[in-house]
Amino acid sequence: MRLYLLALNPTDSVTEGFLPAAVRLGLDVTLLTDQPDAHRAAHSEHPGIEVLGCDVRDHRAVISRISTHHRPDAVFTNSDHLQTQAALAAHYFDLPGKDWRAALRTKDKGEMRRHLAAAGVDAVWSAEITAPADLTGRLVVDAPYPCVVKPREGVASEDVVLVDTAADLVVRAEEILARRPGATLVVEEYLPGELYTLETLGDGRVRHVLGGFHTALSPPPYFIEERLTFVPAHPEPVVAQVLAQLDALGVGFGACHTEFVVHDGRARVIEVNYRAIGDQCDLLLAQLLDIPLFEHILRTHLGDPLPADLGIRRDGAARLEYPCADRAGTLVTAPAATDVTVDGVRLTYRPLRAPGEHHELYGTNRDYLGVLRATGTAQQSVDRAVAGFLAARRWEIQP
Repeated sequence: MRLYLLALNPTDSVTEGFLPAAVRLGLDVTLLTDQPDAHRAAHSEHPGIEVLGCDVRDHRAVISRISTHHRPDAVFTNSDHLQTQAALAAHYFDLPGKDWRAALRTKDKGEMRRHLAAAGVDAVWSAEITAPADLTGRLVVDAPYPCVVKPREGVASEDVVLVDTAADLVVRAEEILARRPGATLVVEEYLPGELYTLETLGDGRVRHVLGGFHTALSPPPYFIEERLTFVPAHPEPVVAQVLAQLDALGVGFGACHTEFVVHDGRARVIEVNYRAIGDQCDLLLAQLLDIPLFEHILRTHLGDPLPADLGIRRDGAARLEYPCADRAGTLVTAPAATDVTVDGVRLTYRPLRAPGEHHELYGTNRDYLGVLRATGTAQQSVDRAVAGFLAARRWEIQP
């Protein structure tokens, strides 16, 4: 069977997750990407993977590339930026896949807010900025402060910032538009509460809740995810509220990573990433839950129904920690990749920057220096092992 995998830059999810799973399933994989050389280098341990150049951001180019190559049995991506393209290609070839309209709604943060409000599920004050001229009208006056400004189709906390005044909104929005010519920004009311995630997997018939995470953020005005602690099961009323919002958006096929806040018992969606959770959380989930997570996701796109019971292990505890740069400069000292077990806690550290690299301070997930994954059976033991690991290592940045 032939799987077409759409990707931009190489990621851990592809390299360590989906490609090995496809090999285990015996699939013939053709990877379509606009960065073929980078993928060939990253996936050299899988010489049977075919890598073809393609403008994967254009669904017409994707469809044309597939139709002039081998017959597809599945079209899949785990990229935030390519969900609509993959869904349209799958629909064109009459293959299982996500509803392209749901993929578009979740990617377009402005459309998501409009759709949820029209469905009567949740109403959040929201407006869009397409040019600096929009900052001279009623939008700036009417915005409820504090509010959040962010790219309509952004990811990874890129250019997401909290603003407290009209003057601050104008300055921040002009800065982002200058960095992103042609982009559209969304301004929306700030939703207070603790930040969580819900991880789901469905086949259009059944939907499994895999659990979620409690997310610790950097201090305002930025929203860098610095720590995620596994939550085996959110309170049932909270899960019901989040699933109702996903249903309104038409989300129910394949993997989905939903971020939401809970305030006074009310769950409100921040954003929906219609894909598996990233930043190595998916690798941790597969290990912690002891299920073939990546195989299950691929099988849904091959048309196989999910089992009624995934056999999820429910006694695990886990935490991810992301050491972050606190200044611009060159990384001169940093720990190497490490795998170690401490008091029954399995620790996996992977660097995301190499010594000698110079970076600015971004105020986003691009400030990550590495990622530490920790799994065990008791949260206190996990937290203690993480604290000890981080205290014994040093990251040094010089101007």
